[in-house]
Amino acid sequence: MTDYNRIMREIEEKQKKDKVDMVNSPPHYNEAGIECIDAIAAALGDGFEFYLQGNVIKYLWRYRYKNGTEDLNKAEWYLKRLAHEVEGLYDDKS
Repeated sequence: MTDYNRIMREIEEKQKKDKVDMVNSPPHYNEAGIECIDAIAAALGDGFEFYLQGNVIKYLWRYRYKNGTEDLNKAEWYLKRLAHEVEGLYDDKS
């Protein structure tokens, strides 16, 4: 492998590592190692479920007008978190 190819591969690998994930871990929602979502969960207690549900609705509502696929991915993230939070609570409620 030439030096050029090695350098280009190293640059590409660094860029992949440095890429900001605006859906799963946006840097502006983490301060001093505390994720904002965890602070909200602690503050809201049982109300956290409704916060998550509201965010699912918000991102589904606006995806056509603001961030497109990114908003759909955010809605999916909140829906998965909601499913995790309420797992088993509402099952078999007929």
